[in-house]
Amino acid sequence: MHFGPELLAKLYQLSPIEDLELAKSLARAGSLFLQDLSKMKKFSNVGYGRVPRVYVVCSEDKGIPEEFQRWMIENSGVTNVVEIKGADHMPMFSKTQE
Repeated sequence: MHFGPELLAKLYQLSPIEDLELAKSLARAGSLFLQDLSKMKKFSNVGYGRVPRVYVVCSEDKGIPEEFQRWMIENSGVTNVVEIKGADHMPMFSKTQE
């Protein structure tokens, strides 16, 4: 799997151009690990369930539509939701203060 420049531009569309360019220069080909993940045990409440989960909703995320973000929240046992209006997929760059 490779996040090419077109996809990265959508993930960083509100972030400083320097952060987008750095991401492009650091991007490397990877794997979805489909074969490895198909053999893994499912998460259990004993381990994974003990960790409090927080989800950050980014209203301008073009990588994961807000409707799907809300679906993930409803279906993953999230205990706290933080919303950052005007943030792209990379809120640590697009909305650093928030």
